Amino acid sequence: MPKVSAVCVPYTSYLRVYEPLAAFPEPERSHWLRYAERGQRPSYQDELRRSLRDLVPTPPVPVPVHESSDAFVLQVDGVLCVCPWRTRLRGWQALGALDEQLPRPVLDAVLPPVVRRQTAQDYASWLERNPDARPWIRQATWHVPLSWFVLFSDEERRYEEKYAYEEEHAYEETRAHEEQRVHGEEAGTGGAAPLLRYRTPMVQARRRVARALRTLREHFDEGPLVEGVTDVGRWLEEFHPRSLVELDYGGLVHALPSDHLDEDHSAADVAAGIAALREGDGDEAGAVYARLMDRWRAVRARQFAN
Repeated sequence: MPKVSAVCVPYTSYLRVYEPLAAFPEPERSHWLRYAERGQRPSYQDELRRSLRDLVPTPPVPVPVHESSDAFVLQVDGVLCVCPWRTRLRGWQALGALDEQLPRPVLDAVLPPVVRRQTAQDYASWLERNPDARPWIRQATWHVPLSWFVLFSDEERRYEEKYAYEEEHAYEETRAHEEQRVHGEEAGTGGAAPLLRYRTPMVQARRRVARALRTLREHFDEGPLVEGVTDVGRWLEEFHPRSLVELDYGGLVHALPSDHLDEDHSAADVAAGIAALREGDGDEAGAVYARLMDRWRAVRARQFAN
């Protein structure tokens, strides 16, 4: 499949769920099996570039007309696992959050009100026919939500400053913490690009969410972290128990210096903060939280850099 562009689009991180092939009904199951066997698949960078390209026409196309037939594919312990892109659904959901992310004049210039209204009507109509729809991928721009780190341990972290991305065959057999293509060849780095990700079995992710919520609710009635962990926990319940959960720094690795990435052990910090709360050490928990906020405040500030 030809590349859409060689330009790397940074800034976005991803939380993905890979479900076993058996979790999908027919005829979707057969589609994903054929898809995996074909090999050559586009990357998250291609998805971002396509979305940006659709904003260029007049009027712009904020959400694809048809749902994506692409997916990320892994084989874990002999089981083929699939993470559908569902770009159209995620586009609708992202559009609903733009009012909180962009000033109204900027939003109106990029996506005129009439386009947004029609898109919202299309989504409402589609939801009536698909009330149980949910995405396999969550994304965030210019940061990684702290609630995502609750799902992982530092031992599941993988960072490589220069990861060699080779041509893959139909799909490469892996274990839970081995290779999966992140398509660094498109970043113009001669086939090598930074990689920072976490992976864990669904059962571990759900267990960590439950333990974290018990601790957080003992100390806080509400708050962004409690709400975030509750939300991501409910989302995980929608998937097969033998799924795999992945946190991928995605395009952020192209926007941050290598020393920042190397020193970033946010999952370990989140775990340490929750452990401190569990042990009644509020001062230590506060220090850890402040450290995390400083780290990610510095990252988010980059979106306003010249």
